Amino acid sequence: MKITVDLAEDLILAAERRARFIGTTLRAIVERAMQRELRQADNRPPRRPRRIRWVTSAGGLPPSLDVSDRSIMWSWMQKEREHNRH
Repeated sequence: MKITVDLAEDLILAAERRARFIGTTLRAIVERAMQRELRQADNRPPRRPRRIRWVTSAGGLPPSLDVSDRSIMWSWMQKEREHNRH
């Protein structure tokens, strides 16, 4: 079966070098890598979802912090870092 896969150029070049070095084809390298990955995936236990540990502090949010806008929140964090450095 033919498919098209977009891969990083450096990865393809390295795989082609490896194939030439061991005297095989790029196709064989890719097939072996996929088979190895699938075998390993079958042997792994399913992952349990990670629990999120929420960190809270007394007093709530500072009045000047607007968490509804990521860029405003980022600016506020940068200002706080600069203020705490001096």
